[in-house]
Amino acid sequence: MENCDLTATARGRLAVLSAHLSASPNRSGSFLEFSGCSADVAPPTNLKGSLTLIDERTGMKYQVQVSQDGTIKATDLKKISIGKNDKGLKLYDPGYLNTAPVRSSICYIDGDEGILRYRGYPIEELAEKSSFLEVAYLLLYGNLPTEGQLGEWEFAVAQHSAVPQGLLDIIQAMPHDAHPMGVLVSTMSALSVFHPDANPALRGQDLYKSKQVRDKQIVRILGKAPTIAAAAYLRMAGRPPVLPSNSLSYSDNFLYMLDSMGDRSYKPNPRLARVLDILFILHAEHEMNCSTAAARHLASSGVDVYTALAGAVGALYGPLHGGANEAVLKMLSEIGSVDNIPEFIEGVKNRKRKMSGFGHRVYKNYDPRAKVIKKLAEEVFSIVGRDPLIEVAIALEKAALSDEYFVKRKLYPNVDFYSGLIYRAMGFPPEFFTILFAIPRMAGYLSHWRESLDDPDTKIMRPAQVYTGVWLRNYTPLKERTLSKEVDKLGQVAVSNATRRRLAGFGA
Repeated sequence: MENCDLTATARGRLAVLSAHLSASPNRSGSFLEFSGCSADVAPPTNLKGSLTLIDERTGMKYQVQVSQDGTIKATDLKKISIGKNDKGLKLYDPGYLNTAPVRSSICYIDGDEGILRYRGYPIEELAEKSSFLEVAYLLLYGNLPTEGQLGEWEFAVAQHSAVPQGLLDIIQAMPHDAHPMGVLVSTMSALSVFHPDANPALRGQDLYKSKQVRDKQIVRILGKAPTIAAAAYLRMAGRPPVLPSNSLSYSDNFLYMLDSMGDRSYKPNPRLARVLDILFILHAEHEMNCSTAAARHLASSGVDVYTALAGAVGALYGPLHGGANEAVLKMLSEIGSVDNIPEFIEGVKNRKRKMSGFGHRVYKNYDPRAKVIKKLAEEVFSIVGRDPLIEVAIALEKAALSDEYFVKRKLYPNVDFYSGLIYRAMGFPPEFFTILFAIPRMAGYLSHWRESLDDPDTKIMRPAQVYTGVWLRNYTPLKERTLSKEVDKLGQVAVSNATRRRLAGFGA
């Protein structure tokens, strides 16, 4: 019996590996060809040294050490004080514009040069030659897998792609118009309940010191994320969830669950599956962005990985983060035609209109992901038909990049500028776009979660604040308090007509 089980396991692993190899761009031809990657720059030199600071308030001199990475410890500034009632200098940095809370080896971005690398590999090279799960392995474990490692990895993820029936019941019980991201946040959090074996609050704070426990949560989340997303999509369409197939590659399996209608012989279009796989690669990781920082922040408390990632997905839900490509589609639709672009450009300059999909918190050059996505658009259109808004997008990009106003401000297309058009052409509703961002970003979240567990500098995140409130007040008894126009108060809470009807009845 044991030999039979081993044979079945080996066959399953070979089936998954075969599916990967057949979908590999190296073997089936790639429509992405780059003559070169994003600009190369020399690695940073050793910046180690010290700063001598003079406090002109007291005349005191202080020496602060600078690391080889060009950082200083914020806590070193606490010693700069003017006396007993001064707790020392703090860094005031709204939005963490120039604060590095972690040291990481996962992702490198040079916004000025338009560089994005995963573990040292240029994003363009990975998009052209790799698969999403191969890239996920790279992000998590530091190196590209061997052929044998890749087979084991794909098999492990596929084996954990099914979700508990109770979780599917929760999804089905949600309102029919529930936003898919709301569904994903809720179900990611619920996974914590369905997997109590992974909860440090129940099993002890040292639980995640076990590599076996960590790796199991990693394959669980990567395997289940597309299944949960597909169930949320089918819920929107009033259709029941479809069980995943463990004989298809990652992206093929996702499209299979969306489109098979339960037909086990259904095969997604391999070119569309490859496009989706590349989009997953491009969205897999992006350093310490808002949602990744949220994942690290929650994980620093020792909470289970599912709750930490639910918080990250919640941050991604915001329109200033994951929902930007939907805003691009709306903007292009409002422009309508190429003829209206000059008027729109002038409106942006006069601050009467907003330009979505241009500019980035990090990139002050062309987002390297946007270059790849622009090529993907033509591949998708060759299969499903050309979206008329692509002409508006291309003309708008050309007009903006030749205009002094945008060039001076270093406003270039970002990853969201073309991705929404691709998703729409592939038949995804706008409210599902951020889900397609969240699925692959699980790899990035998990990489940072795993890295934080091994970082000796990891501490529970507890940022300081600058208190600006009233210094001291004495308590006033309730009957002695008076109204003041300057004091904030509860506003008028909206009351529904149904409530008014109820209150109009006797005895209410």
